[in-house]
Amino acid sequence: MSIQAQNKITEAEVFATTDQAVGNITFTNTGDLVYSHHPFFSPENRVMLMDAKTKISQPFPNKAWNTPRTTDDNYLSNVLGIRNDKNGIVWMLDMAQRDNVSPKIVGWNTKTNQLERIYYLPKSIVPEHAQPNDMVVDTKNGYFIIADEGIGNGGDGTSGAFIIVDMKTGKARRLLEGTRTTLPEKTPTVINGKHLAVKGVDLLVGNDGITADANFEYIYYGPLNGTKIYRIKTLDLVNENFTEIELDRKIETYSEKPNNGGMSIDTEGNIYLTALESNSVVVVLAKDKSVKTMIKDPNMVWPDGVSYNHVDGYMYVSAAQVNRGAVFNQGKDLSTKPFYIFRFKPIVEGVSFR
Repeated sequence: MSIQAQNKITEAEVFATTDQAVGNITFTNTGDLVYSHHPFFSPENRVMLMDAKTKISQPFPNKAWNTPRTTDDNYLSNVLGIRNDKNGIVWMLDMAQRDNVSPKIVGWNTKTNQLERIYYLPKSIVPEHAQPNDMVVDTKNGYFIIADEGIGNGGDGTSGAFIIVDMKTGKARRLLEGTRTTLPEKTPTVINGKHLAVKGVDLLVGNDGITADANFEYIYYGPLNGTKIYRIKTLDLVNENFTEIELDRKIETYSEKPNNGGMSIDTEGNIYLTALESNSVVVVLAKDKSVKTMIKDPNMVWPDGVSYNHVDGYMYVSAAQVNRGAVFNQGKDLSTKPFYIFRFKPIVEGVSFR
């Protein structure tokens, strides 16, 4: 099947532009955007809130949480993964690679404008080459399910894994590290004929995009560099009684895919993926698992997160320009302002709280 040779289904709309790269996007209960500044570019403010009407942004949840200090670690170090839940809480996955603090999940209650809870991730769960990238916030079963790319601190993707955090107890576990569905394949990222490489070595990224269906029955996921989407029943993945061999047997190969970043889903099970190499978002149709191009735009350079806004009915997608960063271009940052936030109408209503 040719992934590139499909026709567009809908049009991309430029919703807003910013002066810094946007990583992932989520939403408040009133439909305002909460987004991470992509940590690849070491932004001053890690997370921002954009008023959906005025399109004016400010640090989220406030400036203090975006300001590193030595007196305590109640601040955001570097954040990419960010999700909302049905209770109005925005959960931010802090990889903590810029400062000497513990990785953590920070929940901010947007209804009360107060800290909800912090879940700390111990070093044993987030080892040297870990890079917890994105997550599912499963309020039905009570777990955070995190995709770890395995490229932290010079890692080569071979330590890609899952991290499971119990919402009640805070207990964290690392699963399926370096196994067949969390490892990257040898499918290098090639954009406009140029390989995404560091010092001449292709960067291959492990477990990355992740989402859950409307009922939290299945977790869908895959390595960024890989040709397949996999799925596993949520209750199997979080079940502590299964060995890793038993878990692996429960994983299904769901469909083909391009090298992708973010992942989202709609209420009929169509899966939306940011296709890094083709400035586009593709959709895996639930009816036949075929891969179609949903939207495409020349300014959609390194489309990263894709998320559904339950207030206005649009899917939002950022264009982070990661491939233009200095580490991939002999030390020169080739990214250019402005950075784009696009939106488009999904085929049917999206799934809001993931």
